Amino acid sequence: MMTAPAPLPIAIRRLPHGAGLPLPAYATAGAAGLDVVAAESLLLAPGARHAVATGFALAIPEGYEVQVRPRSGLALKHGVTCLNTPGTIDSDYRGEVKVILANLGDAPFPIAIGDRIAQLVPAVVQRATLVEAEVLDETARGDGGFGSTGVRC
Repeated sequence: MMTAPAPLPIAIRRLPHGAGLPLPAYATAGAAGLDVVAAESLLLAPGARHAVATGFALAIPEGYEVQVRPRSGLALKHGVTCLNTPGTIDSDYRGEVKVILANLGDAPFPIAIGDRIAQLVPAVVQRATLVEAEVLDETARGDGGFGSTGVRC
């Protein structure tokens, strides 16, 4: 049986408009993402997008990022999702975390202060060094782009 790694400590600072709101937290023992709540109320019209305030800022350790991901229930039931998914919060960013929500549904979607709107997943960052090359190695796929592998197995 594998042992889960120790939780990554991430400093969090409540902002004045986040007072009284729950901090991001795991909803269940097996949850991968920390649920995030809104720190503002709005009505998100169909086709609209908005950077929703969360009322907190993070100090993510160097070598990590925090990914912002949609909540599956909002996406399925209401067509509300996060744009730029997964969004990345870099380790050197210290401003307020905001969640870019988009309403892809056909009805306005109300967001109230304290509503769960997204989830945060910490992740290790692997940096790369790009090495310029005149020729790339060959693969079976080659330069086949979007949809080149088809829909059916």
